[in-house]
Amino acid sequence: MTATDSPEHAAARPSRALSFEGAAAQYAAARPGYPAALFDAVEELAGLPLHGARTLDVGAGTGISTRRLHDRGARVVAVEPGPGMAAELRRSLPHVPLVRGDGNSLPFAPASADLITYAQSWHWTDRARSTPEALRVLRPGGALALWWNVSDHTVPWVADQDTRLRHFFRDEVGAEDESAHGAPARTRGLLPELAFEHRRIPWTRRVALTTHLDNLGSHSAFLVLGEEPTRRFLAEEREHLARLFPDGTVEEAYVVDLNVAVR
Repeated sequence: MTATDSPEHAAARPSRALSFEGAAAQYAAARPGYPAALFDAVEELAGLPLHGARTLDVGAGTGISTRRLHDRGARVVAVEPGPGMAAELRRSLPHVPLVRGDGNSLPFAPASADLITYAQSWHWTDRARSTPEALRVLRPGGALALWWNVSDHTVPWVADQDTRLRHFFRDEVGAEDESAHGAPARTRGLLPELAFEHRRIPWTRRVALTTHLDNLGSHSAFLVLGEEPTRRFLAEEREHLARLFPDGTVEEAYVVDLNVAVR
């Protein structure tokens, strides 16, 4: 999904963020995870091992990144504002502490975290509030890590799908720059209070065609659009991709766009 700072998108952001509430199970089942190389890069750029690190995973959603951080030995607390997403996280990760909250007002003491992570969620915050909140809660020398899975448009079929998505959203809602593929770091509103280092990590996953379509349909651009146009686009996309992938397995290609700043 493309995040912008236009007044129209700023006004729409809260309702789009809440759109995931009715699709938490679909989100958990279909959204991509993250490669091990991402967490290696977080450790390198943050200058600290994940094992034992006091970590806040903010906007944790259904816990896709929370699980990977926990598996790497981080002392992770999931922070999630939405009740539906939080319930899905609690179901799948009952042993991980969960706090209801968001990045604009972190319910934690000053200098209490070694690492704060935002996986696919920084763009839902008010950066003028979430940046000083991260600075307040991070200990000196702690790190803020933001990342997004962005579809890799150097792969021809991915680029072609992005063109179809943009045409569809332009025709349906008049959005000239809407997709469900993500966008690079330069659109993220990274404020200059922190000096971010950037890393791009390519990876792929092989999934059933149905899972790929469920992944697309779990993006807020579709969730706020309504069932009929979403069903129509995904049905047409199924026919198109079935010709490209006759065995019913799609190789999705991503680049994780990682941004890390040390306090």
